[in-house]
Amino acid sequence: MMVGRSAERSRLVRLVADAKAGRSRSLVVRGEAGIGKTALLEYAAGVAGGMRILRVVGIESEAEIPFAALQLMLARDVERFDALPAPHAQALRAAFGTGSASGDRLMVGAATLTLLSELAGEGPLLCLFDDVQWFDRSSADALLFAVRRLHTDPVGAVFAVRDGERPFPAAGIDDIRLPRLGARDSAELLATVGPLPQPVADRVLEESGGNPLAIMELARSGTAALPSPVAPLAAVGRLEEHYQLQVRALPSRTRLALLLVAADHGCELWSFLAAAERLGLGADDLEPAEQMGLVRVTGEAVEFRHPLIRAAAYQEAPFARRLAAHRALADVLSDPRDADRRAWHAATAAGGTDDGVADELERAAERALARGAPAAASRALERAVQLSGDPAVQARRLVTAARAAYDAGLLDHAATLAAAVTAMTGPALAGADPAEGGAMSGNVAWVQAEAAWIRAQVAYERDSPARACELAIDAATPVLTADPARAISVLIEAVWCARDSADEGLLARCGEQLGRVRGGPPEVARALGGFVGLLSGRTEEAVPPMRDLLLAAGDGGMDATLEGLSAGFLGVLIGADDLALKVLDRQVATMRAQGALGWLPYAQEPLALAQLVTGRFRDAEANVAEALSLAAELGQDLQAIVLTAISCCLAAVRGEVDTARQQADLVLKHAGRHGMAAAQATWALALIDLMAGDPHAALDRLDEVCAGPPGRDVTVRAIADHVEAGVRAGDLDRARRHLPQLASWAGHTASPAAEALLLRCTALLDDSREAQGHFEASLAVDGCGLHDRARTRLAYGEWLRRHRRPTSARAQLSQALATFDQVGAYGWHARVRTELVALGGPVPPADTAAAEQLTAQELQVVRRAALGLSNREIAAQLFLSPRTVGHHLYKAYPKLGVSRRAELAQLDL
Repeated sequence: MMVGRSAERSRLVRLVADAKAGRSRSLVVRGEAGIGKTALLEYAAGVAGGMRILRVVGIESEAEIPFAALQLMLARDVERFDALPAPHAQALRAAFGTGSASGDRLMVGAATLTLLSELAGEGPLLCLFDDVQWFDRSSADALLFAVRRLHTDPVGAVFAVRDGERPFPAAGIDDIRLPRLGARDSAELLATVGPLPQPVADRVLEESGGNPLAIMELARSGTAALPSPVAPLAAVGRLEEHYQLQVRALPSRTRLALLLVAADHGCELWSFLAAAERLGLGADDLEPAEQMGLVRVTGEAVEFRHPLIRAAAYQEAPFARRLAAHRALADVLSDPRDADRRAWHAATAAGGTDDGVADELERAAERALARGAPAAASRALERAVQLSGDPAVQARRLVTAARAAYDAGLLDHAATLAAAVTAMTGPALAGADPAEGGAMSGNVAWVQAEAAWIRAQVAYERDSPARACELAIDAATPVLTADPARAISVLIEAVWCARDSADEGLLARCGEQLGRVRGGPPEVARALGGFVGLLSGRTEEAVPPMRDLLLAAGDGGMDATLEGLSAGFLGVLIGADDLALKVLDRQVATMRAQGALGWLPYAQEPLALAQLVTGRFRDAEANVAEALSLAAELGQDLQAIVLTAISCCLAAVRGEVDTARQQADLVLKHAGRHGMAAAQATWALALIDLMAGDPHAALDRLDEVCAGPPGRDVTVRAIADHVEAGVRAGDLDRARRHLPQLASWAGHTASPAAEALLLRCTALLDDSREAQGHFEASLAVDGCGLHDRARTRLAYGEWLRRHRRPTSARAQLSQALATFDQVGAYGWHARVRTELVALGGPVPPADTAAAEQLTAQELQVVRRAALGLSNREIAAQLFLSPRTVGHHLYKAYPKLGVSRRAELAQLDL
């Protein structure tokens, strides 16, 4: 019987009803032990009706076993794995220890999403998760990833989490915290136990403090036998004391048997009996505990009635007895399927250094990594370090633990471990000459480099790209000659961090380091050196090696690599837009296919920037929206800011001024951390000024954008806007300030986009009749993007109107308006319409393209459907459920004016 909790029960009833109606809902229920979380889960099960229920209870002793909770949840559905898309089936088999490596840790989450959607296709599904604080990290991550993306599936999920234990962050999911019962509800609950003498009833109510389990347990045991505290105790503390008293009352042999159960709760009955025999115990030694109702024995396992009983049984035992219990369990768990549990029992039983057990833990970590569970791998390696006797082995294992923690998204912990490695290996490097090797062994150099690289990667998110660059340079130094390929990999990140921070001093240091590398992939090193040169103003020497790397990547030999991503973005910087977009699009597609979710937000950034500057605004919007969602999931806070800067530019072009200003404010708060993102946000604000007819404000902003490294990066194209702002403000000297930079870029890159922009600028600065030829030449350039061409038509139309050629002006302005509509650049509508009104006659109505009516995710879905992909294939690529894909198509068809999937191929999407 449940007393009280009417509001909470109503929430659960709504959750179940919504799930049955195809509106997926999730809820986290938090509270102290005994507060009624499990009772609410039981209530949810009771109102579920005909829903299938998946129920999992977290087990403390399995909190370090990779995917232990997920295995419990999906054990009955293993045979369904083969019907899933191949990457998802592989990921789940790896999680269950029956397949090869799954790749990215969140790929298991994507696979869980697909499987839950499949199960829900047979009928509504209710997932009830209890004691989630004891879920292993890999299972928790997979489940959270899945439920956040269940939108139109008939699935409900409730997570019950106990306060005061391991944290369970669940951003984006509703949660409620259960308070203690009030006096009236407490008395009503107490009455359900049976009549008690008033003094006893008063004491139960006083000591329980409104905790339901405490009320029930204290009432049933007889409060008079309990010691009277001097001051009221917390209910949970009183419960622990209550269970400890019960355990102490048991015979010594029963307490030892209970300890054995507590050491590995949930283990099979046979393993308990085998371990008990090693301790000289038998099955009958559990009987007193059974009679007291502390445990129950089934045909498969021994289970505690409540987790706090297990805690009391374990904590009451002397330390030596605990070690003996774990040792006995390690001795009997000989099945290869129990290798991870055996390793942890052996490690818990180890009193000091034990290299054999450390080796077992390292093998357990390797298995965890192969299954996509880096958090479990990191924890196993940390314990292995404590048991290792060789300092060199300790350092290697510790840095591997740090890398696993980073891959698990535990950034702060990864940095702590990496710093410990640096402190540990520092003396080994003292006095060594990195160029000569000296006393520095290759292994120590690798460990030191890896530790510094991890710290650099964490610093990017937690501190700033500038700090990350400094640490990455430190990471490359020990391996410049010992491992040049690795040194270049590290320096790629160092160069990008120097670029992000817009720091010319750091760029110079990166250039020096690249010059010291001997060996490794030479075209990559030369291209990076060229990139540094470009951002430092040496365009002539920079372009050839950058183009060489782009051409090499264009041949398809660098898929899903840092080198490939760098090649694609360097192509954007030299204006080789078509090939750069092809390379970047392929990089992202390969990462999707490989399930490299952790890399996607970083890969989608250069792709979205390339789409932004070439006028593919809808594509950019879709990429940014997805990347922002993943960055939030992965805790990539600074990357989210970078992506917001791109979103800010898109909002500005689309005329969503309020959104653009809000996003710009957010980005500019971090201007000191990420100079390039700040420059992009400032560029967006300048575009808003230009659209609104305020060239003076635009000019001031664009002076800031076009100076230094930002003016030589993607935002080199903002120089054309700077020229326009200067001309419209009547300040031709300022308008020409950065033009040599644009001319140099156009001259050395031979980029069609650069040539067209330079010709537009030349026309704007020349108000004579010669300007017409420059405008016409700009429009004749083959390879210029639609948006840039429309901007040129707008400027040309304005010039023609001023020179009293209304017919030609109207033609150019009407074409500009149509193109702005086509690409979704609605922010320019007001200026075009103002010019058309001034010319007199009718103003063409807006002609929004069909694709413009779709949301970013609908557009992604529709495009893939138009290519012939099934809902399941689309879902696998976009990390959605197949049912959600179907929902997006259902919403998109009326907007597009189609009724069948086959008609999509005929549309311009």
